[in-house]
Order: sequence, then structure tokens, then C-alpha cells
Amino acid sequence: MLRSLKRRGLKEHPKLAIGDGALGFWTAVAKEFPNTDHQRCWVHKTCNVLDKMPKSVHARAKAAIHEIWMAETKQSAEDALDRFCEDFNDKYERAVDCLVKDREELLKFYDYPAKHWKHIRTTNPIESMFATIRLHTKRSKGHGSVQAALAMAFKLAQCAEKRWHRLRGHELMADVVNVEFRFVDGVKEKANAA
Repeated sequence: MLRSLKRRGLKEHPKLAIGDGALGFWTAVAKEFPNTDHQRCWVHKTCNVLDKMPKSVHARAKAAIHEIWMAETKQSAEDALDRFCEDFNDKYERAVDCLVKDREELLKFYDYPAKHWKHIRTTNPIESMFATIRLHTKRSKGHGSVQAALAMAFKLAQCAEKRWHRLRGHELMADVVNVEFRFVDGVKEKANAA
């Protein structure tokens, strides 16, 4: 898929790739677009962490994870992540390891406009569209030829896009790719400002 994007004319590397824990995707992104930042999906990571804990702790752990990705600043998020580690490491070391191993990739969104955070913290919006397509293709069972299946998937995607929301802060996209600017805790500043 990434090579296909290049063949079809993508000249500039994507600024950010967002995904779950699929190692093949991250390896391919690193190979094809080495300068692209990586953002791990918080919804997938939360599920992975909670899977390593008993159900009796899920509500408390989920609230603690929520404090991390909803923090106002990267430092506040780092502090909340450290608190999570302190609170849960003694009993649930595997869960803490699961969270900590992707620390940098989970907090990468702080380097982008705050208006974009809602869109880039998770892959769920795009996955919900694919879930709709998957559901309908399973229900129709014998959807015929490959062309018929592609046409049906295309029409389902067109229907789904009617409910999509415009990217919040889309006017900031030029500043995201402009090397003169950087974003710190979601706020734009000159790149050479320290």
C-alpha cells in the first residue's frame, strides 16, 4: 500500500502515521517513509493494557489511562503515565510494560496542533468505516465477482463518508508541514524558538 502511494505520485513523506500495534505496518512505514512520525492508537493500546489485568481493576486502570491521553501538556501526560506505572507495576507488570514500551509513540500527538488531537489519537474513525463494509460483505455472502465486491465496498464507503466530520483545524495543515514552525503541546511556535 505504501509503495502504491509512491507510485501514484506521493512525493512528500507523510508527516504522521497512526496505527495499532501491527508490526508489519510500522516496519513498512519506517522503510518507505523514514522521516514519518509514529502515533500509536490509544483505543487499541488501552484494550491491550486492560487485557493484561483482571476485570476488577479495569475501571480504575482505564481512568488512569484516560488521564494520560487527555492531559493538557506532554509533561502532564508523562507525569500521569509515571503515576500509572507506580500504581500498577507491583501487581500488573505486564500491563505496565505494554503501556511503557510505546511511550514515545503514544505521546507523539502533543507535537501537532491541539485541534488535531481528537483525530490523531486513535484509528477508530477509519476502522468504523471498514467495519461497516466488512459487515455488509459478510451479510451478502455471495457477492459475486471481485469487481462486484469492489463496487459494493466503494458504494458503502461513499455512504459512510456522508457522516464524516471535517478535520478540525484543517487550516493548520500548511503549518504542520512547514519547517519554520513546530507545535509544542499543541501550540504553534517558531521552529528555532527554544
